[in-house]
Amino acid sequence: MADDGPVEHGYPHLDTVRDAITALYKRLSYDTVQTFATSVAPVDVAFGDTDDLHLGAQRVAREMVRHYRLPDARPIISFREMTHAANVELTAGPEYFIELNDRFRTHRRDIGAALAHEVMHVYLHRLDLSFPGTRENEILTDTAATYLGAGWLLLDAYREDAASSQKLGYLTPEEFGYVLAKRALVFGEDPSVWFTSPQAYTAYVKGMAQARRDEQQPPLTAAGWAGRRRYAHDRRHGPGVQSGVPYSFSGDKGGSLRVSFPCPTCHQRIRVPVRGRVRARCSLCRTVLECDT
Repeated sequence: MADDGPVEHGYPHLDTVRDAITALYKRLSYDTVQTFATSVAPVDVAFGDTDDLHLGAQRVAREMVRHYRLPDARPIISFREMTHAANVELTAGPEYFIELNDRFRTHRRDIGAALAHEVMHVYLHRLDLSFPGTRENEILTDTAATYLGAGWLLLDAYREDAASSQKLGYLTPEEFGYVLAKRALVFGEDPSVWFTSPQAYTAYVKGMAQARRDEQQPPLTAAGWAGRRRYAHDRRHGPGVQSGVPYSFSGDKGGSLRVSFPCPTCHQRIRVPVRGRVRARCSLCRTVLECDT
Protein backbone atom coordinates (compact mmCIF):
# COMPACT_ATOMS: atom_id res chain seq x y z
CA MET A 1 0.00 0.00 0.00
CA ALA A 2 1.46 3.33 -1.09
CA ASP A 3 0.23 5.98 1.36
CA ASP A 4 1.63 9.46 0.74
CA GLY A 5 4.72 7.81 -0.72
CA PRO A 6 5.98 7.50 -4.30
CA VAL A 7 3.71 5.57 -6.67
CA GLU A 8 5.45 3.36 -9.22
CA HIS A 9 4.25 3.84 -12.79
CA GLY A 10 4.67 2.08 -16.12
CA TYR A 11 4.74 -1.65 -16.85
CA PRO A 12 7.54 -3.25 -14.78
CA HIS A 13 5.49 -6.40 -14.09
CA LEU A 14 3.94 -6.83 -17.54
CA ASP A 15 5.45 -10.26 -18.25
CA THR A 16 4.15 -11.62 -14.93
CA VAL A 17 0.73 -10.05 -15.55
CA ARG A 18 0.52 -11.78 -18.93
CA ASP A 19 1.61 -15.08 -17.40
CA ALA A 20 -1.14 -14.63 -14.81
CA ILE A 21 -3.82 -14.17 -17.47
CA THR A 22 -2.61 -17.33 -19.22
CA ALA A 23 -2.61 -19.23 -15.92
CA LEU A 24 -6.19 -18.15 -15.22
CA TYR A 25 -7.44 -19.50 -18.54
CA LYS A 26 -5.50 -22.73 -18.08
CA ARG A 27 -6.73 -23.34 -14.55
CA LEU A 28 -10.32 -22.12 -14.94
CA SER A 29 -11.04 -22.90 -18.61
CA TYR A 30 -12.63 -20.59 -21.15
CA ASP A 31 -16.16 -21.49 -20.04
CA THR A 32 -15.52 -20.60 -16.40
CA VAL A 33 -13.84 -17.30 -17.26
CA GLN A 34 -16.92 -16.42 -19.29
CA THR A 35 -19.11 -16.73 -16.19
CA PHE A 36 -17.40 -13.59 -14.85
CA ALA A 37 -18.69 -11.39 -17.66
CA THR A 38 -20.36 -8.98 -15.22
CA SER A 39 -18.22 -6.99 -12.79
CA VAL A 40 -18.97 -6.18 -9.18
CA ALA A 41 -21.45 -3.29 -9.25
CA PRO A 42 -20.58 -0.09 -7.36
CA VAL A 43 -23.89 -0.15 -5.51
CA ASP A 44 -23.12 -3.60 -4.08
CA VAL A 45 -19.90 -2.44 -2.40
CA ALA A 46 -20.93 1.11 -1.48
CA PHE A 47 -19.91 1.99 2.08
CA GLY A 48 -21.19 5.18 3.66
CA ASP A 49 -19.65 7.02 6.59
CA THR A 50 -22.77 6.39 8.64
CA ASP A 51 -22.72 2.62 8.06
CA ASP A 52 -21.66 0.40 10.94
CA LEU A 53 -17.98 -0.35 10.37
CA HIS A 54 -17.94 -4.08 11.08
CA LEU A 55 -21.37 -4.88 9.68
CA GLY A 56 -20.57 -2.92 6.53
CA ALA A 57 -17.21 -4.64 6.08
CA GLN A 58 -18.85 -8.04 6.51
CA ARG A 59 -21.50 -7.11 3.94
CA VAL A 60 -18.89 -6.09 1.36
CA ALA A 61 -16.85 -9.23 2.08
CA ARG A 62 -19.94 -11.39 1.49
CA GLU A 63 -20.46 -9.61 -1.84
CA MET A 64 -16.90 -10.56 -2.87
CA VAL A 65 -17.56 -14.15 -1.82
CA ARG A 66 -20.73 -14.14 -3.91
CA HIS A 67 -18.97 -12.62 -6.92
CA TYR A 68 -16.13 -15.16 -6.80
CA ARG A 69 -18.67 -17.97 -6.27
CA LEU A 70 -17.34 -19.16 -2.92
CA PRO A 71 -20.62 -20.01 -1.17
CA ASP A 72 -18.98 -22.05 1.60
CA ALA A 73 -16.41 -19.36 2.53
CA ARG A 74 -17.18 -17.15 5.53
CA PRO A 75 -14.85 -14.14 5.90
CA ILE A 76 -14.40 -12.75 9.43
CA ILE A 77 -13.24 -9.12 9.32
CA SER A 78 -11.19 -7.27 11.92
CA PHE A 79 -9.09 -4.09 11.97
CA ARG A 80 -5.61 -3.45 13.38
CA GLU A 81 -2.53 -1.32 12.85
CA MET A 82 -0.33 -2.86 10.15
CA THR A 83 2.02 -1.92 7.32
CA HIS A 84 0.07 -3.58 4.53
CA ALA A 85 -3.47 -2.78 3.47
CA ALA A 86 -4.82 -6.15 4.58
CA ASN A 87 -4.00 -9.74 5.33
CA VAL A 88 -5.90 -13.02 5.12
CA GLU A 89 -5.25 -16.25 6.98
CA LEU A 90 -5.48 -19.04 4.42
CA THR A 91 -6.81 -22.21 5.97
CA ALA A 92 -8.99 -25.12 4.91
CA GLY A 93 -12.03 -22.96 5.66
CA PRO A 94 -14.90 -22.44 5.72
CA GLU A 95 -13.99 -19.44 7.94
CA TYR A 96 -11.27 -17.08 6.76
CA PHE A 97 -9.94 -14.35 9.03
CA ILE A 98 -9.20 -11.11 7.18
CA GLU A 99 -7.46 -8.21 8.90
CA LEU A 100 -7.81 -4.72 7.45
CA ASN A 101 -5.50 -1.80 8.13
CA ASP A 102 -6.85 0.60 10.74
CA ARG A 103 -6.77 3.40 8.17
CA PHE A 104 -9.87 1.86 6.57
CA ARG A 105 -11.87 2.90 9.62
CA THR A 106 -11.86 6.39 8.10
CA HIS A 107 -11.31 5.44 4.43
CA ARG A 108 -14.35 3.22 4.10
CA ARG A 109 -14.92 3.66 0.39
CA ASP A 110 -11.70 1.69 -0.25
CA ILE A 111 -12.66 -1.32 1.87
CA GLY A 112 -14.13 -3.00 -1.21
CA ALA A 113 -10.80 -2.69 -2.99
CA ALA A 114 -8.89 -4.30 -0.14
CA LEU A 115 -11.42 -7.12 0.15
CA ALA A 116 -11.38 -7.73 -3.62
CA HIS A 117 -7.71 -8.62 -3.26
CA GLU A 118 -7.95 -10.62 -0.01
CA VAL A 119 -10.97 -12.72 -1.02
CA MET A 120 -9.21 -13.45 -4.31
CA HIS A 121 -6.40 -14.94 -2.21
CA VAL A 122 -9.02 -17.35 -0.86
CA TYR A 123 -10.30 -18.10 -4.36
CA LEU A 124 -6.81 -18.88 -5.69
CA HIS A 125 -6.06 -20.92 -2.57
CA ARG A 126 -9.14 -23.04 -3.28
CA LEU A 127 -7.99 -23.44 -6.89
CA ASP A 128 -4.48 -24.37 -5.75
CA LEU A 129 -3.19 -21.76 -8.19
CA SER A 130 -0.10 -19.81 -7.19
CA PHE A 131 3.16 -18.40 -8.54
CA PRO A 132 6.56 -18.96 -6.92
CA GLY A 133 7.70 -16.00 -4.85
CA THR A 134 5.63 -13.62 -2.75
CA ARG A 135 5.72 -10.70 -5.18
CA GLU A 136 4.80 -12.83 -8.19
CA ASN A 137 1.96 -14.40 -6.25
CA GLU A 138 0.61 -10.99 -5.25
CA ILE A 139 0.74 -9.87 -8.88
CA LEU A 140 -1.22 -13.00 -9.80
CA THR A 141 -3.81 -12.09 -7.15
CA ASP A 142 -4.19 -8.50 -8.37
CA THR A 143 -4.43 -9.68 -11.98
CA ALA A 144 -6.99 -12.37 -11.20
CA ALA A 145 -9.16 -10.01 -9.13
CA THR A 146 -9.10 -7.46 -11.93
CA TYR A 147 -9.66 -9.85 -14.83
CA LEU A 148 -12.53 -11.57 -13.02
CA GLY A 149 -14.44 -8.36 -12.37
CA ALA A 150 -13.57 -6.96 -8.93
CA GLY A 151 -10.22 -5.26 -9.51
CA TRP A 152 -11.63 -2.04 -10.93
CA LEU A 153 -12.04 -1.13 -7.26
CA LEU A 154 -8.28 -1.46 -6.75
CA LEU A 155 -7.56 0.97 -9.57
CA ASP A 156 -10.24 3.38 -8.36
CA ALA A 157 -8.50 3.45 -4.97
CA TYR A 158 -5.50 5.09 -6.68
CA ARG A 159 -5.40 8.82 -6.02
CA GLU A 160 -2.46 11.14 -6.42
CA ASP A 161 -1.89 14.88 -6.33
CA ALA A 162 0.90 17.28 -5.44
CA ALA A 163 0.36 16.84 -1.70
CA SER A 164 -0.60 13.18 -1.23
CA SER A 165 -0.93 9.80 -2.88
CA GLN A 166 -2.64 6.46 -2.31
CA LYS A 167 -2.48 3.18 -4.18
CA LEU A 168 -3.58 -0.32 -3.22
CA GLY A 169 -2.22 -3.53 -4.72
CA TYR A 170 1.07 -4.59 -6.26
CA LEU A 171 0.37 -3.60 -9.86
CA THR A 172 1.10 -0.10 -11.06
CA PRO A 173 -1.93 2.03 -12.00
CA GLU A 174 -1.15 1.52 -15.68
CA GLU A 175 -0.91 -2.26 -15.20
CA PHE A 176 -4.30 -2.28 -13.48
CA GLY A 177 -5.56 -0.27 -16.44
CA TYR A 178 -4.03 -2.81 -18.82
CA VAL A 179 -5.73 -5.79 -17.18
CA LEU A 180 -9.04 -3.92 -17.04
CA ALA A 181 -8.64 -3.12 -20.73
CA LYS A 182 -7.93 -6.78 -21.56
CA ARG A 183 -11.11 -7.67 -19.70
CA ALA A 184 -13.08 -4.92 -21.44
CA LEU A 185 -11.98 -6.15 -24.86
CA VAL A 186 -13.18 -9.66 -24.05
CA PHE A 187 -16.51 -8.82 -22.38
CA GLY A 188 -17.39 -5.50 -24.00
CA GLU A 189 -17.65 -3.85 -20.59
CA ASP A 190 -16.60 -0.24 -19.93
CA PRO A 191 -15.37 0.08 -16.32
CA SER A 192 -14.39 3.72 -16.70
CA VAL A 193 -17.94 4.85 -15.92
CA TRP A 194 -17.48 3.61 -12.34
CA PHE A 195 -14.28 5.51 -11.55
CA THR A 196 -14.45 8.21 -8.93
CA SER A 197 -10.71 8.90 -9.23
CA PRO A 198 -9.60 10.94 -12.27
CA GLN A 199 -6.14 9.38 -11.97
CA ALA A 200 -7.72 5.94 -12.30
CA TYR A 201 -9.35 6.97 -15.57
CA THR A 202 -6.04 8.25 -16.94
CA ALA A 203 -4.32 4.98 -16.00
CA TYR A 204 -7.10 3.00 -17.67
CA VAL A 205 -6.73 4.96 -20.92
CA LYS A 206 -2.98 4.26 -20.91
CA GLY A 207 -3.61 0.60 -20.14
CA MET A 208 -6.07 0.35 -23.02
CA ALA A 209 -3.47 1.75 -25.42
CA GLN A 210 -1.02 -0.93 -24.25
CA ALA A 211 -3.66 -3.64 -24.62
CA ARG A 212 -4.45 -2.46 -28.15
CA ARG A 213 -0.78 -2.79 -29.04
CA ASP A 214 -1.03 -6.50 -28.21
CA GLU A 215 -3.53 -6.77 -31.06
CA GLN A 216 -1.25 -4.96 -33.50
CA GLN A 217 1.81 -7.22 -33.42
CA PRO A 218 2.88 -9.27 -36.44
CA PRO A 219 1.90 -11.69 -37.81
CA LEU A 220 -1.59 -10.36 -36.98
CA THR A 221 -3.11 -8.49 -39.92
CA ALA A 222 -3.73 -5.44 -37.70
CA ALA A 223 0.03 -4.88 -37.40
CA GLY A 224 1.34 -1.56 -38.62
CA TRP A 225 3.68 -0.91 -41.53
CA ALA A 226 6.87 -0.80 -39.47
CA GLY A 227 6.05 -4.07 -37.71
CA ARG A 228 5.20 -5.77 -41.00
CA ARG A 229 8.48 -4.64 -42.52
CA ARG A 230 10.50 -5.96 -39.57
CA TYR A 231 8.54 -9.22 -39.71
CA ALA A 232 9.30 -9.68 -43.43
CA HIS A 233 12.99 -9.08 -42.74
CA ASP A 234 13.06 -11.65 -39.90
CA ARG A 235 11.10 -14.17 -41.97
CA ARG A 236 13.71 -14.09 -44.73
CA HIS A 237 16.36 -15.12 -42.19
CA GLY A 238 14.32 -18.15 -41.18
CA PRO A 239 14.54 -20.06 -37.86
CA GLY A 240 16.28 -18.38 -34.96
CA VAL A 241 15.68 -16.08 -32.04
CA GLN A 242 14.68 -12.53 -32.90
CA SER A 243 15.29 -9.98 -30.17
CA GLY A 244 12.76 -7.32 -29.28
CA VAL A 245 9.78 -8.94 -31.01
CA PRO A 246 7.11 -11.31 -29.66
CA TYR A 247 7.29 -13.83 -32.53
CA SER A 248 9.86 -16.47 -33.42
CA PHE A 249 10.40 -18.76 -36.40
CA SER A 250 11.15 -22.47 -36.45
CA GLY A 251 11.17 -25.33 -38.93
CA ASP A 252 9.02 -28.44 -38.79
CA LYS A 253 9.97 -32.01 -39.71
CA GLY A 254 9.12 -31.40 -43.33
CA GLY A 255 11.38 -28.38 -43.53
CA SER A 256 8.52 -25.87 -43.70
CA LEU A 257 8.75 -22.63 -41.77
CA ARG A 258 6.41 -21.95 -38.85
CA VAL A 259 5.93 -18.87 -36.70
CA SER A 260 5.08 -18.78 -33.00
CA PHE A 261 3.49 -15.75 -31.32
CA PRO A 262 1.41 -14.93 -28.24
CA CYS A 263 -2.37 -14.80 -28.42
CA PRO A 264 -3.34 -11.15 -27.84
CA THR A 265 -6.17 -12.23 -25.53
CA CYS A 266 -4.70 -14.89 -23.21
CA HIS A 267 -1.00 -14.79 -24.22
CA GLN A 268 -0.69 -18.51 -24.80
CA ARG A 269 1.73 -19.03 -27.67
CA ILE A 270 0.23 -20.07 -30.99
CA ARG A 271 2.21 -21.81 -33.75
CA VAL A 272 1.07 -21.61 -37.37
CA PRO A 273 2.65 -22.32 -40.78
CA VAL A 274 4.23 -19.47 -42.70
CA ARG A 275 2.15 -19.39 -45.86
CA GLY A 276 0.52 -15.98 -46.23
CA ARG A 277 -2.99 -15.35 -44.96
CA VAL A 278 -3.93 -17.75 -42.15
CA ARG A 279 -6.85 -17.82 -39.73
CA ALA A 280 -5.84 -19.24 -36.36
CA ARG A 281 -7.97 -20.12 -33.36
CA CYS A 282 -6.47 -20.07 -29.89
CA SER A 283 -7.23 -23.39 -28.22
CA LEU A 284 -7.16 -21.79 -24.76
CA CYS A 285 -9.38 -18.68 -25.02
CA ARG A 286 -11.02 -19.49 -28.40
CA THR A 287 -10.06 -16.16 -29.95
CA VAL A 288 -10.04 -16.29 -33.76
CA LEU A 289 -7.01 -14.45 -35.15
CA GLU A 290 -6.47 -13.14 -38.67
CA CYS A 291 -2.80 -13.52 -39.54
CA ASP A 292 -0.56 -12.67 -42.47
CA THR A 293 2.40 -14.96 -42.02
